[in-house]
Amino acid sequence: MSVVDDGQETLPSVPDRKREQRGWVWYDWANSVFPTSVITVFGSLYLTAVAADAAIADKATNGPNPCPSDGDGGTNKLVDCQIGILGLHFQAGSLWGYLLAAATVIQVLVVPLMGAIADRGQHKKRMLAIFAFGGATATALMALVAGTNWQLGVVLFILGNIGYGTSVVIYYSFIPEIATADERDGLSTRGWAFGYLGSGCALLLQLIIYLGRDALGLSEGNAAQIAFLTSGIWWAAFTLIPLRRLKDHQKAHGHEHGTGNVILGGFRELRGTVRLARAYPLTLAFLGTYLIYTDGIATVANVSAQYGSEELNFDDTVLISTILIVQFVAFVGGVLHGLVARRFGAKRTIMMSLTVWVVVIAYAYFVQAGQALQFYVLAGGIGLVLGGTNALSRSLFSQMVPAGKEAQYFSIYEIGERATSWMGPLLFAAIAGATGSYRPAIISLVVFFFVGLVLMFFVPVRRAIRAVGNPEPEVL
Repeated sequence: MSVVDDGQETLPSVPDRKREQRGWVWYDWANSVFPTSVITVFGSLYLTAVAADAAIADKATNGPNPCPSDGDGGTNKLVDCQIGILGLHFQAGSLWGYLLAAATVIQVLVVPLMGAIADRGQHKKRMLAIFAFGGATATALMALVAGTNWQLGVVLFILGNIGYGTSVVIYYSFIPEIATADERDGLSTRGWAFGYLGSGCALLLQLIIYLGRDALGLSEGNAAQIAFLTSGIWWAAFTLIPLRRLKDHQKAHGHEHGTGNVILGGFRELRGTVRLARAYPLTLAFLGTYLIYTDGIATVANVSAQYGSEELNFDDTVLISTILIVQFVAFVGGVLHGLVARRFGAKRTIMMSLTVWVVVIAYAYFVQAGQALQFYVLAGGIGLVLGGTNALSRSLFSQMVPAGKEAQYFSIYEIGERATSWMGPLLFAAIAGATGSYRPAIISLVVFFFVGLVLMFFVPVRRAIRAVGNPEPEVL
C-alpha cells in the first residue's frame, strides 16, 4: 500500500485515505442521536416524570401525601414532589439538572484516562467499538425504565453518557491519522454536517411517533421509550460503517498486559501529557478561546426553547418545528463552512462565523412575541453557524496537537467544554432574574462571541501548529 508522508505522520494512500474518511463521517451520523434525542428532547421530560411518579408512590417515606398541593386542589408533580437517594432528598423537577452535573463529573474522571489508554495502545478502533456499542446498549435499555424506577434511568443515562463522551474523543483522534493538514477542515465539517442531518432524520421519525401517539394507541411514556430504543439501535447500527472502514494506524507507546497494568499505564501517559502541556502555550491559548465561545454556542442552543416559550409565548408545535429547522439547516451550514474554509482558511472562517453569531443574538433580542416566522428565521440563523463553528474548531485544534497525543488532548478539549459550560447558563439566569425579562438575558450572551472573536484574532495558529511539529496547511 502506498503512503504519503505528512510531516510527522505517515498517512495512507489517497484511495485508502478517502475510503477511511467516508467511513469516519458516519460516526457523526451515528452518535449525534444521543445528544439530540436523548439529552435535548426526551431524556429530561421522561425521567423527570418517572421521578415525580416515584415521589407520589413513596408513601412509606414521605407520608400519605408526599406532594404538597399546588393551591388548586392538585399537586405540582415536577416541582414539589421529593425523591431521595443515598440519604439525600431533592425535588423531582431537579433530577435532570443534578443528573447532567453528575454525568459531567464522572466524564471528567473517566474520559481523559480512556484517552490516554487509547493513545498508549494501538487498538483505537476496538476501544471505539466498546464505548460506542456500550453507550448505544445503555441508551436502548432506557426503554425499560417505567413506573417509578427512575434510579435505573439514572444509571443507564450515566453509562450512555460515558460511552458517548469517550467514543467521541477516540473518534476525533482519528482525524490526524486519516487526513492531511489541508484535508482536515473539509473532513471535520462534512462529519459535523452529516451528524446534524442524521440526528435530524432520527428525531423527525421519533417525533412523528410521539406526536401521533394517540392514533397509534401509545401513551406519552411509551412514545418516549420507543425514542430511547430507536436511538440506541440507530447509534449501534450506523457505527458498523466506520468500524468496517477505519484502521488502526498508531504504533503502541506502551506494552502493558492485563487490565490493571493497562490502567496504570494510562495514568502514567496522562500524567506525562499534563506535565508537557505547558510546553505548548499556544495550543492552550486556542483551547481557552474555544472554551469561551463554545460556552456561548451551547447556552444559546440550550436556552432557545425556554426563550421561545417563556418570553415569546410559542407553543410546543412551534418549538418542535424550530428544533427540526436547526438540525437540517445545520447540515447546510456545516457544508458551507467547509467550502468557505477551503478558500479563506479555518481561522478566518471561524472569525466570520463568530461575527454572524453576534448578529444572530442581536436579532433574537428583537423577535416579537407570537411571530412564529421571525422565530423560524432565528432558528435558521442559529443552524447556519451552529455546526460549522464547532466543526472547524475541531479540525483546527487537531493541527495543534502533538503527534501520538490526540486522544488525550481531545479529552481535555471535550472535558474543558463541559467543565466551563456553566458560565453561559449562569449569566443567562442571573440577568433574567435581575431584570425580570429574558430579552436582556439573551443579548448578554453576545459577550461570549465577542470575546471569543477578539481572542481568536490574536491567537497565532500557524505558530501553534509549528510549535508541536505538525505540517502547516496551505490556507489558514
